[in-house]
Amino acid sequence: MELPAVFISDAHLGVNPKGSIPNREKHLCDFLRQLKGKISHLVFVGDLFEFWYEYNHYICRHHIDLFIALKELVDSNTQVHLLMGNHDFSFQDFFPKSLGVHVHRHLTLEIQNQKIYFCHGDGITKSDWTYRLYRKILDMPLNRFLFKQLHPDWGMSLARFIGSFSRHYTGGKKIYMEEYIKWAEKIIENKQINACVIGHHHLPGIWNTSMGTLASAGNWIQKLTYLELKNGHFTLKEYL
Repeated sequence: MELPAVFISDAHLGVNPKGSIPNREKHLCDFLRQLKGKISHLVFVGDLFEFWYEYNHYICRHHIDLFIALKELVDSNTQVHLLMGNHDFSFQDFFPKSLGVHVHRHLTLEIQNQKIYFCHGDGITKSDWTYRLYRKILDMPLNRFLFKQLHPDWGMSLARFIGSFSRHYTGGKKIYMEEYIKWAEKIIENKQINACVIGHHHLPGIWNTSMGTLASAGNWIQKLTYLELKNGHFTLKEYL
């Protein structure tokens, strides 16, 4: 019998929005340590951090305990994957080289005879058109170069300010799940897979579509939710 797999999304570590559970990062580290030797795969489905940017000689010291927990999980023979989200898409080689964590924009894995496609889910709905434009601007090589010239403390403060403004703007937006479901049905059919796992909208759930399964772990902010895949079936669970 294969070991279970666990999927987590939208922890936004580094900030504590209104209504968030205290000590979220410590809870996450404790949870990861409990998983050692008990799961085959761990996938973070985007926005693990509120902001992430890698400099040549700087790594955010506030996440040291998390880095250690991830390395310990990798050393226990768990495959750990990290997807880029709309808040943390500037990963380079720290996670793969130093921790053994694989980094992707999107990912397909076969687990427990289930072929599963993972992506953060940003840019799927029509209402995300402003984000798609914003992302293209941020991804321009010149803009990345200019940002890298800032002192890391200044860059982090600027990014968190922009992130808080974005959260205030998007916090009240209606979630159109029918758009995500239609998208998932097309992906499942085109890629010949069994399920899609996304994040981004922070809404936990498992939706059985006409083509397969769409699942979301929700978030690790107001509720510490995650998805477990066991014996080929998805279950939504909550830590604590």
